[in-house]
Amino acid sequence: MAVTREKVATCDPIWSALREQAEAMAVREPALASFVHATVLKHDRLEQALSYHLAKKIGSEDLSPMMAREIFQEAMADEPSIGVAVRADLSAVFDRDPACEAHLDAFLFFKGFHALQCYRIAHWLWTQDRHDMARFFQSRISELFAVDIHPAARLGKGIMIDHGTGVVIGETAVIEDDVSMLHGVTLGGTGKENGDRHPKVRRGVLLSMGAKVLGNIEIGEYSRVGAGSVVLKPVPPGCTAVGVPSHLTNCAGADRPSQEMNQLIDDDKSG
Repeated sequence: MAVTREKVATCDPIWSALREQAEAMAVREPALASFVHATVLKHDRLEQALSYHLAKKIGSEDLSPMMAREIFQEAMADEPSIGVAVRADLSAVFDRDPACEAHLDAFLFFKGFHALQCYRIAHWLWTQDRHDMARFFQSRISELFAVDIHPAARLGKGIMIDHGTGVVIGETAVIEDDVSMLHGVTLGGTGKENGDRHPKVRRGVLLSMGAKVLGNIEIGEYSRVGAGSVVLKPVPPGCTAVGVPSHLTNCAGADRPSQEMNQLIDDDKSG
């Protein structure tokens, strides 16, 4: 017995929400109805819609949107965890970004989300030893979204990259689940060193706007890095790093800094 489109949507609450929101948008804005139907409503699964939407962006004179879509579909079929991460990322943006009124907003319009999902395909290409195509994706992501993530970097799920502009993530960086970062964040090296040279950001961290974390150092789980800070030393779990160069403060910690998105810091320097 064939599975109907309605039944597929019901089994996938994120996809079901996207479809309902797309139907409402088509009614509110008739001029966008064709766009909404082509991007969301004509597809049976979130993965199909995402591959269509992002392949149109990644595609160029050098790699047609059709070929780009084949790569997206191949990656998501081979690695189902990509689809799991996509849904967690959508939920993260909706839950944490007050400018996001619906899952559909992030899916259609938020370039931080778009850059992250294109990175996931580039990372899959890298793990398949397709380094040339992975680098092509990296270059296009940078051109389109002003976000530069090396395809070898390892990123978890439930990640929010707010705005996206100016985010740089180096080759050996690791970002665990449920991390939030704002525009202008850099996870970089300290020079021309080789090997494992980029930060390891643990679960639940908040990286505020313009934060620079440099070197193979650990940012402990549920910690925060304040806006404009330059971090050159490890940050223990539950602490806040602020300043240039950074120092520790408020090491009593917050329960869920990446979810709370509280960037106000009482810098008592008692950490």
